[in-house]
Amino acid sequence: FLRVVCEHCRAERLVAFSCKKRGFCPSCGARRMAESARHLVDEVFGPRPVRQWVLSFPYPLRFLFASKPEAIGPVLGIVHRVIAGWLADQAGVPRDTAQCGVVTLIQRFGSALNLNIHFHMLWLDGVYEDTTERPQRKPRLHHTRAPTSAQLTELANTIAHRVCRHLSRRGWLEGEDESVFLSDSAGSDDGMDGLRM
Repeated sequence: FLRVVCEHCRAERLVAFSCKKRGFCPSCGARRMAESARHLVDEVFGPRPVRQWVLSFPYPLRFLFASKPEAIGPVLGIVHRVIAGWLADQAGVPRDTAQCGVVTLIQRFGSALNLNIHFHMLWLDGVYEDTTERPQRKPRLHHTRAPTSAQLTELANTIAHRVCRHLSRRGWLEGEDESVFLSDSAGSDDGMDGLRM
């Protein structure tokens, strides 16, 4: 790292060096991680409480998302709506006026560099109430408590049901309730033929 100081205002900033090489570099990866973490802490979330949520998927959906990346966006939208609604309910703020904050990283691999598409989400631990119609009111964060095991189970079931319903409507899943399988059209011409049983 190099410390850079502005001659006029004396503001300081740490700048990390880069090896300028292509491919995987542990030093550059650590630099990017430190820069991203600093940005999130200093510029995005600030002093507000944040909770990490991680959502992983069963193997068949991981293969589907790897072969059809266009499926990930709508699924992430479903996940965000379910969690945002739950946070609004917990904070006692009407869903139509609740404003949530979230940053999501879609990670595509596990610790062994295996295919493992999952979401790492940093949510504000509460919700703001939309005050645009009452500009004299200052926005205030309505805090929420940590979810219980029962609430997490309910959220996971809601997310699973809505995601399966969405993917079934798109023709990527077949079956009913707990007997859901990838449809034949989900893997056509995408290299998944060897994965079917």
